[in-house]
Amino acid sequence: MKVTATALPEVLILEPKVFGDTRGFFMESFNANTFREATGLDVQFVQDNHSRSSRGVLRGLHYQLQQPQGKLVRVARGSVFDVAVDMRRSSPNFGKWVGVELSEENNRQLWVPAGFAHGFVVLSESADFLYKTTDYYAPAHERALKWDDPTVGVAWPLGDIVPSLSAKDQQGKAFADCDAFA
Repeated sequence: MKVTATALPEVLILEPKVFGDTRGFFMESFNANTFREATGLDVQFVQDNHSRSSRGVLRGLHYQLQQPQGKLVRVARGSVFDVAVDMRRSSPNFGKWVGVELSEENNRQLWVPAGFAHGFVVLSESADFLYKTTDYYAPAHERALKWDDPTVGVAWPLGDIVPSLSAKDQQGKAFADCDAFA
């Protein structure tokens, strides 16, 4: 597994080995020992999630203030632009973001640690998005950072895409008004 640090050093791009031939391909999408050896992180995942979204769906930017979740995310079908925003006041990167394209073609995964807001926009006609989390979903503790907050300034590659947002994401807070981690 190849691991590449992003501009936010805790957010990592993981590229598993893919073995392909005329029949198709095989890849080990997760192995705890390989993950630990490649990243130096010893995490335990407690929940797996799978979402399917159509082109233009933008989910996020979400985080849980209590029961914060680390997430290992990937795309099984289609492509997305995946974003992490540092929400830790004590971090020198507080309020900074990083974005990576994840697709069925590049097989990349992104490690988004606890303390970061996370979201994505679907670039293909549809996408199947899979993610493992280090804590359980706790709706009472979920927060949403406004996806287009000018202070954070995420450069979403929307082109002609008009983002489709859930009611919850339409109510996302401005960065200045967001609850943050210590």
